[in-house]
Amino acid sequence: MKKLLISILAVALLTGCKRFNALEKSTDYEYKYEVAKQYFFEGKYVKASLLFGELLAVMKGTLNGEESLYLLALSSFNCKDYENSAQYFRKYYQSYPNGQYVEYARYYAGYALYKKSPDPRLDQSTTYQAIQEFQQFLDYYPYTRIKNETHQMIYALQDRLIEKEYLSAKLYYDLGTYIGNCTSGGSNYEACIVTSQNALRDFPYASNEMREKFSILVLRSKYHLALKSVDAKKEQRFRDAIDEFFSFAGEYPESKYMAEAVKMHEDAQRMVEKKHIDVKPKED
Repeated sequence: MKKLLISILAVALLTGCKRFNALEKSTDYEYKYEVAKQYFFEGKYVKASLLFGELLAVMKGTLNGEESLYLLALSSFNCKDYENSAQYFRKYYQSYPNGQYVEYARYYAGYALYKKSPDPRLDQSTTYQAIQEFQQFLDYYPYTRIKNETHQMIYALQDRLIEKEYLSAKLYYDLGTYIGNCTSGGSNYEACIVTSQNALRDFPYASNEMREKFSILVLRSKYHLALKSVDAKKEQRFRDAIDEFFSFAGEYPESKYMAEAVKMHEDAQRMVEKKHIDVKPKED
């Protein structure tokens, strides 16, 4: 019985494949269009996308051509082919700026890129593109009923960019005194300071938690930079670390890093006081 069932399924599959192959070769484009729509509404998105893709050139400029492009984009999205889906949605709103589905095409162009946005450790070009698409969507449709969820996705994408910058800054800090990557001068601690300060400036909407994490990196880096400096630069750099401590303590008085920050401040203060004792002229 089991073998018979397998044979029946195999025959059905083979027959279905033959029918689909014959349909692909057909020049009855209206029939092919209707079948493609049927495949789409049945959730057979791979077959639907293949047929809609073939219909684009034939039906370009017609009402069916407009719908074919939109359903091709949706089929690709449902197949998790987000890169091509975003391209098709973008092509739709560029080709049919007054089209029936233009609002959703603009939204899904961003949504597809949002779904494709990679891990923060990777290149974030797609993330920037998704934010741009969403912002353009909101510019065109400021009163859209999906405004709130669009904003939520923009915030999530921005958090990903912030996390990317934090990982870069943290990497510089962790590299510390390693000079293999400092071929153009400077130090990893200085790179950490610049990266963190730029992030604090460029992402004013960052959460308080993330701003605190960047700020403690700046303080740590200034402190360790002073420790590793030549004598001629030590005092001024320890003073910079002390100033940074007061800025940090003023902004995050209840910080979980406060004990660490206080210890760095006390060490820096001792080093400055010691420096003053060392350089005092001897009394006669």
